[in-house]
Amino acid sequence: MTPQPTFSEALKFWAKLGFISFGGPAGQIATMQHELVDERRWIGQDAFLQALNFCMLLPGPEAQQLATYVGWKLHGLKGALAAGILFVLPGALLLYALSWMSAAHGDTSVVQAVFAGLKPVVVAVVLHATWKVGRRVLKTPAAVALAVAAFLAMEFGHIPFPFIIILVGAIGWVAAKPAEAHTGQVFPPGTGLRLLRLLGLYLVLLLVPLGTLIMLAGAKPFADIGRFFTQTALVTFGGAYAILPYVADAAVNQFHWLDSSQMINGLALAETTPGPLILVLQFVGFFAGWNADNGLTPMVSATLAAGLTTYVTFLPSIMLIVAGAPYIEDIARVKRAAGALTFVTAAVVGVIATLATLLGRQVIFTGDGDLDSIAIAIIAVAFVVLWRVKNSLHWVILGGVVFGLVRLI
Repeated sequence: MTPQPTFSEALKFWAKLGFISFGGPAGQIATMQHELVDERRWIGQDAFLQALNFCMLLPGPEAQQLATYVGWKLHGLKGALAAGILFVLPGALLLYALSWMSAAHGDTSVVQAVFAGLKPVVVAVVLHATWKVGRRVLKTPAAVALAVAAFLAMEFGHIPFPFIIILVGAIGWVAAKPAEAHTGQVFPPGTGLRLLRLLGLYLVLLLVPLGTLIMLAGAKPFADIGRFFTQTALVTFGGAYAILPYVADAAVNQFHWLDSSQMINGLALAETTPGPLILVLQFVGFFAGWNADNGLTPMVSATLAAGLTTYVTFLPSIMLIVAGAPYIEDIARVKRAAGALTFVTAAVVGVIATLATLLGRQVIFTGDGDLDSIAIAIIAVAFVVLWRVKNSLHWVILGGVVFGLVRLI
């Protein structure tokens, strides 16, 4: 490796990465592989891959967590905070502006036309994600059966996503063969005490800002946002697509923060911005604040709600890396964790399929209940392009925008 960069040099890179982190987790990880391992050589290939495997065991966006780990590896806690925050910040600010546009001006004909062109593309993107993940992980009849069972459980049994993840992970943990017996401690002395201290710090960082906000601005909708999105962040295995059916159902049907059409709009906007796709939760939080009857102006309420959503969504991601980074080699010995991840990943394919079903119902049928042949054609064309052409996501999204505007004319 080359000499360790100064903190200032690393800070410039993390800021740059936040602006160019398009392409979903695969594209983001590939960018970090090229920039950090191949070009700058700030981290070795083996350490990079070992950290990636560790991040895949955790809930949350693995690309952001991987950047957080490299930041920690280079400059400790301040490096982890810089990398983790800057990976998210540019996309969060851009999505905040787009959320305001959607909330304040979403009823204009031009904005509606853009969203009308984007929505079928979003369905194609989710279908493509289902196909890609399924092709990679559904390699045995048992894995296929697990994915189908997860789909049926959510689609027809209405079983909550967190329960499915916990159940499937527990089954995978029990079914996996334990590591061979070995002498000595798996983790170094003092690990338990350190983790307890970090848990206490996490609770302080979570509850003090949330409690202060509730005292100053009232409970609605901030108490629900803090509870729901904290819970969501802790069970986000398999990427944002896996958690979105659960979020969409709760946000639309339980909390009534936004409607199903606006939910698809949020996903479409999140696809166009840099950073993790899980930033779509910020869009949901923005609308929760915008539509809340809490005595605040819509803009103030939405700003506070969006900020709180982003904070509680990404705080666990950074804390988990800070907690686990010193023990990556030790954690690699825990074979049961890998077994749990294998089962969860297979189930996630079925969960993502429920998202495609949820979005598809909103897009391929007209308001009268008839099939929308134009929307179906856009979905088919977009899927084929995504399937056949590498790095075509943003061109497909741009094509949807152009098509929507052309239809308006």
